[in-house]
Amino acid sequence: MPGKGKRGGYRTLLAFKQQGSAFFVYGYAKNVKANINVKEQAIYKNLAKILLSLDEKMIENMIKMGTLIEVK
Repeated sequence: MPGKGKRGGYRTLLAFKQQGSAFFVYGYAKNVKANINVKEQAIYKNLAKILLSLDEKMIENMIKMGTLIEVK
């Protein structure tokens, strides 16, 4: 991002399982929010556990239903 200096940019939260799927969970501009709070951290950790427990069939079904969006 031009003109934003060293601290400009975005933060992204991903749930990633080695040799498996990666899920984009949340993203935000650092100039809007410095960091997530403790409550948000707990929520995103719980979401990551759920997402990483899904098997391929469940993921495929969720994509078909529109619950998840696949990015290639």
